[in-house]
Amino acid sequence: MTRPSRSAPRRPSPVPLLARLIIWGGGAAVLALWWRDTPSVVGAAGWLTGAGRITGLLAGYACAILLLLMARVPLLDRAIGTDRLARWHALGGRYTISLVCAHVLLIIWGYALESHTGPVNQTTTLVLHYPDLLKGTIGFLLFLVTAAVSARAVRRRIPYEIWHLLHFATYLAVFLAFGHQLSNGADFTGNPPARMVWYTLYIAVAALLAWYRFTVPVHRALRHRLYVTEVRPEAPGVVSVYLSGSRLAELRAEPGQFFRWRFLTRGLWWAANPYSLSAAPHPAYLRITVKASGGHSTALARLRPGTRVLAEGPYGAFTARHRRARKTLLLGGGVGITPLRTLFETLPGEVILVYRARRPEDLALRAELDGVAAARGAAVHYVVDEPAAWSSPLTAGALRDLVPDLAERDVYLCGPPGMAKAALRALRDAGVPRRRIHHESFAL
Repeated sequence: MTRPSRSAPRRPSPVPLLARLIIWGGGAAVLALWWRDTPSVVGAAGWLTGAGRITGLLAGYACAILLLLMARVPLLDRAIGTDRLARWHALGGRYTISLVCAHVLLIIWGYALESHTGPVNQTTTLVLHYPDLLKGTIGFLLFLVTAAVSARAVRRRIPYEIWHLLHFATYLAVFLAFGHQLSNGADFTGNPPARMVWYTLYIAVAALLAWYRFTVPVHRALRHRLYVTEVRPEAPGVVSVYLSGSRLAELRAEPGQFFRWRFLTRGLWWAANPYSLSAAPHPAYLRITVKASGGHSTALARLRPGTRVLAEGPYGAFTARHRRARKTLLLGGGVGITPLRTLFETLPGEVILVYRARRPEDLALRAELDGVAAARGAAVHYVVDEPAAWSSPLTAGALRDLVPDLAERDVYLCGPPGMAKAALRALRDAGVPRRRIHHESFAL
């Protein structure tokens, strides 16, 4: 068993604040560009066109930021966390789609007033007779498709693998919109320095994407040569997959982190799904534990030893480096126990684990958890919905009954969306500061 680390709690990283300041500073610079190039605004057409230019500039800048947030840059991933970056990306995506739609409507309306034509005729003229506007229109439609499949109601109904594949349409949409902006944007056509800055921004983001999302994973795949060694049942519908390879210590994975795994076998090779490590990283092997909840996860139970694996990562800030207090509560639900299992073994200080499941037989890795608890003198509480005698509501009062000093602890939370939402509310009601709640989402 891995011994708990002796590291002391760390101060919060300045990276999240600096990232926000840089993002908002860039947005202010975009507005300054419009202000500099606009000596005056006259009439309703001028105001509409000006607003269309502003929203177009901000949308173009936001596209670059959205891609940067998902470029998997190690500095951002370790300091901010993949889960938090994904939430920023999702929020920014909604703003970006709103800006793109506003840009299209305002430009058409403003140009229609200026040329004294109707919106339909003006749209036809813009699309067919302006350079790169047809490409821009295709990009706009692709943005709408991406927004539609990313809507929560739609995303729940399609497999993760299909959603992830459709999301790649964003890259084509951004590429088409980029060409349209430089060809048609009044702030770029006669302003070489602005064009150079825009090119620099997009080239830098493209380089980071190419390096961290393609070059680095390929290099690591060739260097580490991962393969499946064993598939072991853990609970109904839950299996552990053991993997081995070369130079695994060089991956520098930390307890609590995850990889995106691509199993090179029929039906699985085309999808890279995120699964957390369920055992502390070992120089000889890695382990993930997966619950059958879709086609990809169900198929993992049928993997054969020797199957080659490509792994992107490690990712995530759900690690010991972000704890703020000397005492910790680990709160898990269902297969969300997987990253918590590694933290339960390795986190320093006083640790309590609360593990919730539907039935006793659904408590995966229970024997291991009991062994860790005994070895380090830690407490573990199992809560199930059935039978009722073992059940407990997920409320502030119920959590304080199990952990009286709850408000003094860091909390690491991982579980299904419904459970996580209820737990976040209960923890805040119990007085746990938001900065000391570390949440790993299943919706990455």
